[in-house]
Amino acid sequence: MTLATRVIPCLDVTAGRVVKGVNFLNLRDAGDPVELAAKYAEQGADELTFLDVTATVDDRSTTYDVVQRTAEQVFIPLTVGGGVRGVEDVARLLGVGADKVGINSGAIARPGVISEIADRFGAQVLVLSLDVKRSARMPSGFVVTTHGGKRETDLDALAWCAEAIERGAGELLVNSMDADGTLAGFDLELVRLVRDISPVPVIASGGAGKLEHFPPAVDAGADAVLAASVFHDGTFTVGEVKQALADAGHVVRLPGGSRPTAAAVLTEGD
Repeated sequence: MTLATRVIPCLDVTAGRVVKGVNFLNLRDAGDPVELAAKYAEQGADELTFLDVTATVDDRSTTYDVVQRTAEQVFIPLTVGGGVRGVEDVARLLGVGADKVGINSGAIARPGVISEIADRFGAQVLVLSLDVKRSARMPSGFVVTTHGGKRETDLDALAWCAEAIERGAGELLVNSMDADGTLAGFDLELVRLVRDISPVPVIASGGAGKLEHFPPAVDAGADAVLAASVFHDGTFTVGEVKQALADAGHVVRLPGGSRPTAAAVLTEGD
């Protein structure tokens, strides 16, 4: 059976509040994470991604209390990232309600941690999060960055994806730093390149601004689409994104009640 395309709102959190900016700069308050998570779950979100965007920069661990409060109110899968450096961080996040854990800078600093996490908890809980920029000095044309896109590494994005998958990453969250917050659309070239080399699910992130931006990302190979500001600002709802995907012929899943009329729709329980 064809798997449903997932629609994932992203909660970028600092100091216990959801924030949003352009390329992780000029962050502005977007609301309470627990309230927003509950709203998106009601709208039919398939999952939520919770990123403590300053955890690594500030050299502190993820705000576990906010994660726990969110998990207590929301009953869809929750991926949490930010400041994850080892198996103990993962164990604690899973203990307060996370279903999956994202790792970025911690894996770049010590790639072996990917295998350690996958061996202990299973690849299905491990999401490699990448903040990627275009770079002519890399063979693929894309470089991996850290610290909210502020520092470029010497890692080619595609080579790093391949290595992480080999080490046990079960999913790739690929965020285009060039597109992030711009509302100009996903970087479709980046999505295609990652899809071509990845046997694990790919989440497209960065740049969504219009409903018509979502179907091309799935056409390019994304298994899921992630967005933040368009949901926080009320530009459109999760349900409207799913309608757009269904109208384009993609399979989506909605909770009970009203649903798109396109044939390519699954309801819960199917």
